Amino acid sequence: MGFEQKSIDIEIEGNDIKDIVFDLTPKSNELQEVTVSAFRPITVDGDKVIFDVKSFAQGNEQVVEDLLKKIPGLNIDANGTIKVGNQEIEKVMIDGDDLFERGYKILTKNMPVSPIEKVELLQRYSNNKHLKGIESTNKVALNLTLKEDAKRIWFGNMQIGYGLVTANRYEVKSNLMNFGKKNKHYFLTNFNNIGFDAIGDIDNLIRPQSVSEPGSIGDDQSVKSLIVLGFEMPNLKKRRVNLNNAEMLSLNSIFTLSKKIKLKTLGFLNTDENNFFRNGFQQFSVGNTTFTNTEDFLGRKIQLTGFGKVDVTYDITKTKTLEYTGKFNKTNEKNRSDLLFNNDLLNEQLNANNQLFDQKVVFTNKFKEKKVFLLSGRYINEKTPQNYAVNQFIFKDLFSENANSTKQFSENRMQFAGIEGHILDKKESGDLLEVKFGNQLRIDQLNTRFELLENGNNLSLPTGYQNKLRYATNDLYLSAKYRFKIKSFTLLTQSDFHQLFNELENFNVKTNQNPFFIIPKIGLDWKINDKNKIVTSYSYNTTNAGVLDVYSGFVQTGFRSFSKGLEEFNQLNSSNAILNYTYGNWGDKFFANTFILYSKSNDFFSTNSIIAQNFSQSEKIIIKDREFVSFSTSIDRYFKSIKSNLKINLGATKTNFKNIVNNSNLREVKNFNADYGLELRSGFKGFFNYHLGSKWNYNQVKTTVTNDFTDNMSFLDLSLMCSDKFNIQVQSERYFFGNLSNDSNKYYFLDLEARYVVKENKLTFFLSGNNLFNTKTFRNYSISDINISQTEYRLLPRYVLLKMEYRF
Repeated sequence: MGFEQKSIDIEIEGNDIKDIVFDLTPKSNELQEVTVSAFRPITVDGDKVIFDVKSFAQGNEQVVEDLLKKIPGLNIDANGTIKVGNQEIEKVMIDGDDLFERGYKILTKNMPVSPIEKVELLQRYSNNKHLKGIESTNKVALNLTLKEDAKRIWFGNMQIGYGLVTANRYEVKSNLMNFGKKNKHYFLTNFNNIGFDAIGDIDNLIRPQSVSEPGSIGDDQSVKSLIVLGFEMPNLKKRRVNLNNAEMLSLNSIFTLSKKIKLKTLGFLNTDENNFFRNGFQQFSVGNTTFTNTEDFLGRKIQLTGFGKVDVTYDITKTKTLEYTGKFNKTNEKNRSDLLFNNDLLNEQLNANNQLFDQKVVFTNKFKEKKVFLLSGRYINEKTPQNYAVNQFIFKDLFSENANSTKQFSENRMQFAGIEGHILDKKESGDLLEVKFGNQLRIDQLNTRFELLENGNNLSLPTGYQNKLRYATNDLYLSAKYRFKIKSFTLLTQSDFHQLFNELENFNVKTNQNPFFIIPKIGLDWKINDKNKIVTSYSYNTTNAGVLDVYSGFVQTGFRSFSKGLEEFNQLNSSNAILNYTYGNWGDKFFANTFILYSKSNDFFSTNSIIAQNFSQSEKIIIKDREFVSFSTSIDRYFKSIKSNLKINLGATKTNFKNIVNNSNLREVKNFNADYGLELRSGFKGFFNYHLGSKWNYNQVKTTVTNDFTDNMSFLDLSLMCSDKFNIQVQSERYFFGNLSNDSNKYYFLDLEARYVVKENKLTFFLSGNNLFNTKTFRNYSISDINISQTEYRLLPRYVLLKMEYRF
C-alpha cells in the first residue's frame, strides 16, 4: 500500500538464486470525504433553544398545545397558560411573525400541529427589534417554524362532531392558513357546546400587558366592573363545568405592503351562552355572631364580544421605526339568575357592557450602535355601564322603607393620555444606562345610583348609597436606571421620581393633593458558572390610591353585599424583595428553578365590615403592617433509562393582615397555602406512552380559631399507538377533598378518544367520549376568615361524539 505496482520477469537457472531488488515509486491515494453527524433533539444557539418536533411528538397530537405539553421546561396549565419556570411567555409566533401577542391561546388551542417542524424558545427576548442586545431583559417567547411544504400555500382543516349518546352535543371547527414570506393569513372558527374554551382568557387578547417595557406606556390602565353575578368556577378543568354554546370567528392577517411597511389586522367575534348551576351553604362565625346561609343558584350568561385591531410598522430607515396600534372592543352581557336564598326566591338581572377605544404610537430611533431613543404616546377611553336589579327586598335590617325590590345603575368611565421618552445607552463595558421621563393623565368618573322600588316604582334613593365622583391623577415622572457589569456580576441601581397632581370632585366638592415621592430599587445578578445563576432585587414602592379606593357612597357588589371606599387621597408604602435561583441549562438532564418573594406593606387597605344574615357592608380602612411570603420551586429531571421526564413542583404562600368585623377589635388573620406535586411523562417511540401525576393543596386560615383542609388531584393519561392509522388516548382523574363527608369527598372522571386515519393528512375519524363515569355534580370546600363554605356544582354530563376531520 502506498506505492505504485511494479512487475519484474525472473529467470531461474539451476540452483542459482539471485537477490531481487524492487525500487518502488510512492503512490498517493485520494480518500473520500467522511462526514460524522450527531442528531440532537435540543439545540442551543446563543439565546435560542431549538426543539425538533419529531423528537417530542408521539403521533397523537392534534393542536399546538398538545405538542408544547411534551417539551421539557415548558409548563402549560389547565387554562393553556404557557410558562417557563415561573414566567409566562410573551407570545407565540409563526416563522417570526406574531398574530396574537398575549392572546396566544387562540393559536395554541386551535392551530393543527402537523405543519410545524421546530419549536424555538427565545430567551432574553425583545419585543422591539432595535433593542435586541441593548436592553436587559429576561422575557421569553416561542417561535414555531414551519415545514417547507407548508409555506406559501393555502392549507387547513375542518372537523365536525356530533353526539351519539346525547344528540344535542356538537363541535365544528376549522382552520384556514397561508404563511408566505410576505403575507400571512390565519382564519379560524369554532362552534361547540361541549365545554371547550377555544379562546382562553380573552382579556389577554384585548389588553396584553408588558408593564415596564420600553414603549409600553398605558399597558397597566384598565377599568374594573363593580358587580359580577355568582358564576365562580370550581378548581376543576373548565370543560367539565362550562355548560356553553359558543360561536367564535377570528380573521388575522399580516401584509408586507413594501420593504418598509408591514400591516397586521386582527378581527375577532365571539358569542357564548353559559348556563351555571350551584348550591351550597356558608357558615359564618365572627365573635358572638353565628348563622348559616343556603344558596341554590341557577344562572345564564349571554355574551357578545367584537374586537378589532390594526398594527402598522413603518421602517423609516434601518435604524428608525414608527409603530401604530389601534384597537376597539365592544362587549355586551346579559346575565340572569334564579337564586333561592334561605328559601326566598330572588331573580337577578344584570346587563353589563364594555367599550374600549385604544390608540398608541411608538417611535424608535437607534441613533448609534448601542444607543436607542423611544418616544411613545397613548390615548385610552373605556367605560363599563351596568344595570342590576333584584325582584326581592332582603334589606329590611338596613332600610326602613317598605320596598319590595331594588336596582342599581353604575358606570365607571376612564380616559387616559400619556407621553413618554426613553433613552437606552449601552456602554462598551456592558454597563447600561436607562433614562425614562414622561407625563400620564388619568381621569375616572364613577356614577352609581341605588334605588329602592315598590312595585317597580321608585320609592327612595337612600342617602349614603349614591356616588357622583370625578377623580383625576396627573403623574409627572423621571426614572434613572444604571446597570453595572462587573465580571460575573451585574448590579442594578434605580430611582423613580414622581410628582402627582390629584384632584377629587365628590358631589361637586373639590379637593386637591400634590404629593412627591421617590421609588428606589437595587438588584444583583450573579452568574456563578454556566449552570448556576442568581437574580435578586429589593424595592421600596409607593402606590397612589385608585378610584375604587376613594369613592364615598356604598355600592352594591352582590345580591347581599355593599362596599365603599375611603373618601380621601392616599399613597401606600411597601417593600419587596425577590430571589431567583436557576440550576442547569436547556438540554441538561437536570434543570431546577427556585423563586422567593417577600413583601411588607407599611400600610395597606383593609376592611371594616358588618356581617349579618341578609347583608354585609364593608368600608375600606388603612391598617399598618402586612407581610406576604411566596416560595416556589420547579424541578425537571430526565431519566434516559426509562425515557421519561420527572417534574416536581413545590410552592407555598404565607400572609397576615388585619381587619375589623362587626365592631370587633382589630383582629389578625393569618393565611397559609401550600401546593406540591409531581408528574412523570414518558417519551417512548413505540406502542405505549403514559403521563401520570398527583397534586396536593393545603389551606389554613387562623384567627382566634384555626381552620384547614387538604385537597388532592391525581391523574393518569395513557396513549396507545396501535398502528400508524389507529390510536387511543385515555385520560383519568381522581379528586379527593379532605373536609367533606366520606360519601362525597371522592370524584372520578374518565375521558377517551379513539382516532382512525383513513388517509394520512387527509381524512381522519374520531370517537370521543367525555365524563364516561357520568359524574353529574362536583362538591368542594373553602374557608376564609369569616366563614366556611361548601358548594356543589352541576357538571357537563357524559357525551360521546363521532367526529370527522378533513385536511386540505
